[in-house]
Amino acid sequence: MDRHTHHKDLIAPVRAAMYDFDLGALRAALHAVCAPDVVFRLAFPFEDTVGVDAYVDKVYAPLATAWPDLERRDWIVMGGPTPEWADWVGCGGSYVATFRAPWLDIPPTGHLAHMRFHEFYRFEEDKITEMQALWDLPEVMMQADAWPMVPALGREWHVPGPATCDGLVPGPHDAAEGAASCQHIVDMLEHMKRHPSQGGPEVMEMERFWHPRMTWYGPAGIGTGRGIEGFRNWHQIPFLNGMPDRGQYVDDIVYHFFGDGPYAAVTGWPDMYQSISHSGWLGIAPTGKKIEMRSLDFWRMENGLIRENWVLVDMLQMYDQIGVDVLARMREFNKARLGFDPETGRAL
Repeated sequence: MDRHTHHKDLIAPVRAAMYDFDLGALRAALHAVCAPDVVFRLAFPFEDTVGVDAYVDKVYAPLATAWPDLERRDWIVMGGPTPEWADWVGCGGSYVATFRAPWLDIPPTGHLAHMRFHEFYRFEEDKITEMQALWDLPEVMMQADAWPMVPALGREWHVPGPATCDGLVPGPHDAAEGAASCQHIVDMLEHMKRHPSQGGPEVMEMERFWHPRMTWYGPAGIGTGRGIEGFRNWHQIPFLNGMPDRGQYVDDIVYHFFGDGPYAAVTGWPDMYQSISHSGWLGIAPTGKKIEMRSLDFWRMENGLIRENWVLVDMLQMYDQIGVDVLARMREFNKARLGFDPETGRAL
C-alpha cells in the first residue's frame, strides 16, 4: 500500500469515533495516531493547542455537551505530498447535531445544526505532528439568528459535498493525476494574482481554468457564488476593492499544495496577507492595516477545469485583527435570549 492511502487508513478510526460520537473513543484514536507533541491549530477563538488531551478537553468536550448527538460527516478525504515532500491528509465535511445548549455563547436552537469543517493533518513517520483546521463558526451563529455582522452577498446554505460523490478518494494514490490537479490550481492562482495590479479581469484568463458551471463555496459571511459571474460579484470584486494589494506578500507565507486524483488542496497558517486600505468588503471601513488570513481550500477538477471549490476563511480572526470582537458583539445582541452574568458578560 502506498503511504498516502496508508495515511488515510490511519486517520479512519478518528473519523469513525466522531460518527457515532464517543469522547473516550476519540481520545484513544487520537493518541494512537498522533505524536506526543502534536500541535492542533484551530480557528479563533480556540487557536493553538499542544497535545491530544488538552485538545479534546478544550474543543470537543464543550461541543459534545452543547450538541449531545454530535455526528461527523466527511465528504472529502484526500491525501498526498507537497512539492517539499511533506505528507498531508485533508478532510472536509460537516459536524451535525441537535443544538441543545449554549456553545461559545451561541444560543441553542433545539433543532438540527450543521458546521462545515476543513481539517488538514500532516504526517511524519505514520504520526500526525500538526493539524490545521477551520470550523465555520459564523455558519452556526446564522442558524441561531445570532450573527452580529453584515449579511453575506453570496448565498448562505448548507454547503454540499462533491456533486460526483467521489470525495472519499480511494487508493492507490495516483501521483501523476494528483500532481496535474495541483499544477492546474497553482497556475490558476498565479493568473488570479495578476489582477488588478497587471490589468483588468481578462488577465486572469478565468475561462482557461474554471468550468462554466463552477460553484465557489465560500465561508459563511461571504457565501456561495455560482459561475464566474457569481464568484466575481459576490466575492472577488468586493474583496479586491477593499484589499487591492492581494497577492503582493507571497514571500511572507508558506503554502502546502497537494493533490489526490481529481482533487487538490492547499493549507497554510496563514496563507494570505493584505491590507484593508479601501472600502467595499464586508462593509468594513478602511483601516490601512495589513492583516493575515487563514484560508483552507479544496478544489475538484472535471474535464480539465475546476468545477467546484470549497473555501473556508477564519472570519472571526480577521475581525479580531481590526479590533472587532464578534463573539462579544454577539453576546450583546443576545442578552434578551440568554441569561447573562452582568459581572462577566457570559451566558449563565
